[in-house]
Amino acid sequence: MPDPIIDIRGLSLAYGAGESRNVVLESLDLAVARGEVLVIVGESGVGKSTLLRVLMGLSRPSDGRVAIHARPECRTPMAMVFQDARLLPWRRVIDNVAFGLEGSGLTRAARRERARAMLALVGLADLAGRWPHQLSGGQRQRVAIARALAVEPDVLLMDEPFSALDSFTREGLQDELQRITAETGKTVLFVTHDIDEAVTIADRVVVIAGPPGRIAAEVRIDLPRPRPRRDAALQDIARQLRAELSRRSAEL
Repeated sequence: MPDPIIDIRGLSLAYGAGESRNVVLESLDLAVARGEVLVIVGESGVGKSTLLRVLMGLSRPSDGRVAIHARPECRTPMAMVFQDARLLPWRRVIDNVAFGLEGSGLTRAARRERARAMLALVGLADLAGRWPHQLSGGQRQRVAIARALAVEPDVLLMDEPFSALDSFTREGLQDELQRITAETGKTVLFVTHDIDEAVTIADRVVVIAGPPGRIAAEVRIDLPRPRPRRDAALQDIARQLRAELSRRSAEL
């Protein structure tokens, strides 16, 4: 892959030593192109979230290397959206979105201007003055996405951000994410255990099986967007991925 924004080579991560050594990830090779929406799927406990922690610098690999080729002027190369929106309850929506910009050198007016722009991007411009407890679960996650985008990262990391939501809200946010990535060209690394979600939003799906977590398969999805969830080609890809994940898990 020419000029990847993320380049992972031989990545392994283990905790402990001797008989108590626990290998979480083993010999991962993965490159992510600029502007790509890459979705990682796998069962619980195979190291999907751990991989995001390594990329954020929160966990140190035992072996291998991770290269992030961010823009030289990029102050925050990566930003994370979690399953829980993690909003500050004592701050209004606009100030939650502007939170990551504190210490950036921007004036308060400039921070709030950018926060308003990001709220408009996620469709919540009218809710800037509300408190987090006045929002629905889906709205809180939109605020979390706006907060992550406000710091202008080169890569948006998303750790099962829609899994706690009801199916109707989850599908709506999947559609919103596709619209946002189309508008911004943002590189996204998205973790989920939901294969239907993966094939709906991804340019490429990588299957991790284990433990320890290893790349078991990858599929590029060259279907036009928006993608109807009942589309036969999309459902066929989902069936293939389920079969591959089941087969690889049985082998390990």
